[in-house]
Amino acid sequence: MLLLTVLPGCIPEGRKVQTARQRSQPARSKPKSRPAPQELSTPQLRQCLADLGNAGARYTALPDRTMAGGCSAIGTVKLIDVGMPVTNLGAMKCRLAERFAAWAGSAVQNAASVWLESNVVKIESFGTYNCRPVNHREGARLSEHGHSNAVDISAFVLANGRRITVKDGWNGGDPAARDFLRAVHKAACRRFSIVIGPDANALHHDHLHFDMGGNGPYCH
Repeated sequence: MLLLTVLPGCIPEGRKVQTARQRSQPARSKPKSRPAPQELSTPQLRQCLADLGNAGARYTALPDRTMAGGCSAIGTVKLIDVGMPVTNLGAMKCRLAERFAAWAGSAVQNAASVWLESNVVKIESFGTYNCRPVNHREGARLSEHGHSNAVDISAFVLANGRRITVKDGWNGGDPAARDFLRAVHKAACRRFSIVIGPDANALHHDHLHFDMGGNGPYCH
C-alpha cells in the first residue's frame, strides 16, 4: 500500500489541515449577540440619566419609538423605583422622570409628614404616554402625553392605610387632605413646566397633570 507523507514544509503558511475527526464534528454556532442598549445620542440625555440615578431612582432606558399621528417616545425611561410604588407608569421622557422622582421622594413625603403625620407608601397615576390631542378635543394640538412628556397623578396611599384622592380631597371636608394636596401641587410648580389641577378646569377635577412642555411655566 502506498503511503503518503506530508512534510510540514509542504503546508502553505497560514493554512490548517483538518483531521477526519475534526471534519466529522458539527460546526459550533456563533454566540448570539445581545441587543444593543439605547444609544445615548446627546449629552443632555446622558446628563439627565446621570441626574436620575443620583436622585436615587431606578429605571430602564427604553428604545426610541415613533408612532402614527405624530406621537413618539424619544429619550424615554420606565421608572422602576422612586422610593415607593407608582401605578401605571409607562414611557416618560428622561427629564420628566427625573423631576417626578425628585418631587415624589422629597416634596410628597415632606408634605405628608407635615399635614398628614404619615408617610406616603404608594402614588397612583392615570398614566404617562397617551397618543391624543389636548383635553381629548378634536382638532387640538397633540398633548404632551403623546410625546411621553406628561404624567397624571390621582391619589396617594399612606402608611396608616389612608388613601387621599385628588377627586375627593381637593375640595373635600378634611382640611389636612386639602392642605396636603395643595402643598404637593405647589411643590410641583417649582419642578415642572406645566402643572394643572382641579382649579384649572373640570377636566382635571380628579388628577394633577404635570408635563415638561415648552409652553410653560404655567401653574394652576
